[in-house]
Amino acid sequence: MTIIVTGSVAYDYIMSFPGRFKDHILPEKIESLSVSFLVDSMRRERGGCAPNIAYTLRLLGQRPYIVAAVGQDFGDYRRWLEEQGIDISGIRVYEDDFTASFFVSTDLDNNQIATFYIGAMRRAAELSLHDVPLSDAALVVVSPNDPTAMVKYVRECKELGLPYMYDPSQQIVRLSGDELLEGVQGARVLVVNEYEFEMLKHKTGLEDEAIWERAQTTIITRGPRGSVIIEGDQRMEIPVVPPRRVAEPTGVGDAYRAGVIAGMMAGLPWEVAGRVGSLAATYVLEEYGTQNHHFTLEEFIARYRQVFGDAPELAKLVERAVMQ
Repeated sequence: MTIIVTGSVAYDYIMSFPGRFKDHILPEKIESLSVSFLVDSMRRERGGCAPNIAYTLRLLGQRPYIVAAVGQDFGDYRRWLEEQGIDISGIRVYEDDFTASFFVSTDLDNNQIATFYIGAMRRAAELSLHDVPLSDAALVVVSPNDPTAMVKYVRECKELGLPYMYDPSQQIVRLSGDELLEGVQGARVLVVNEYEFEMLKHKTGLEDEAIWERAQTTIITRGPRGSVIIEGDQRMEIPVVPPRRVAEPTGVGDAYRAGVIAGMMAGLPWEVAGRVGSLAATYVLEEYGTQNHHFTLEEFIARYRQVFGDAPELAKLVERAVMQ
């Protein structure tokens, strides 16, 4: 089965600030904020929500298909994705623009300040799920993208009867309350972090239970405190996996989503799927860059068992990978 992943494709410019942002922000002057942070390192990495999710899905034996808009500078990135066995036939290149770019600075507490240049991503709404091979599509991921495109893909999923994961996250600030509500309503899975969940509530005017009633499953990630999965009257606490080392957190959430999706596709219980997501996220935390982690499925399962103990259902991950 194919997982259609829509979202941004970007080059990430990852910078490290050797201090703490909070020490240089004056709350009483926040209305006239003007601050500059001198960073001591910068790397250019392949990124963007869609390929980040797709990369970890592929490591987990899944078959992702990316739908996205990119620019004239996509050549090297194209070759990389093809080498990973990821289907990029749904990516459209716009030769008159550049691929989107993500600029992020991380401080000593792993807090981040980021900006995003939209580039060719602004054309994503010109793409349509009606033009995608859907005969074996099991799930559509609507991840951060051009806001108009995100609204369009939600509506097309509903028109086509396709289950979708709704991941508005960074674009909550750009989507209206009505647009967010439309995305949440009927989503197979809604996934946001705890701050984004509060923003979602503020913009839609809904309280916790009202949101949980509209999405079949809600996942709220909470950084070092793990995540919580809510479905009906069930609330499942998912712990984090302790990292062997901490490198940089960019892309951790995308890997978490990929792990959860792989668990869903294998029919794992939510507690197990959530832990698969936690482990996938930790692999990214241990490396610099969002697509520089590596593992075989056997290595992944062995580490899962070291941390969480045996889960016989994990055999379904291998079975599904063999079927791809």
